[in-house]
Amino acid sequence: MRSVDDYLKLPYHIRMVRDEDADGDVGWVVSVDELSGCLSQGDTPQEAATMIYEAMDAWIGSMLELGKEIPPPRPDAEYSGKFQLRLPTGLHEAVSSEAEREGVSLNAYVAAVLAGAVGWKSEGRSAHEAAHPRAKRALAG
Repeated sequence: MRSVDDYLKLPYHIRMVRDEDADGDVGWVVSVDELSGCLSQGDTPQEAATMIYEAMDAWIGSMLELGKEIPPPRPDAEYSGKFQLRLPTGLHEAVSSEAEREGVSLNAYVAAVLAGAVGWKSEGRSAHEAAHPRAKRALAG
């Protein structure tokens, strides 16, 4: 049987989120994806990181005492860069037309729009430039 320390050495996925209350005070909420209800908070990211290990210690210890199974860490996702997407025919036509107007492939257009939607930047381009392929050309003259 594993000990609490054994579990604390496993690569659990820890999520930290900046949190601001109604008064404008900023703090950090931290949780463990695989350990439902295991969360903590801190005034700084460093404090929150320390606090989550204390919460994990207590959470795992309680579960072991109760004879409950401790979920293992989930494997890291692997991304190939490819996925299939089904669209309504009208949306497919509209997106294809826009890509043609922009002078780019449908794949490049959809990738740029998605990048803009999530604020993702690539190759030194802003999210706006990625979402709007003509933006850089228009600004250049």
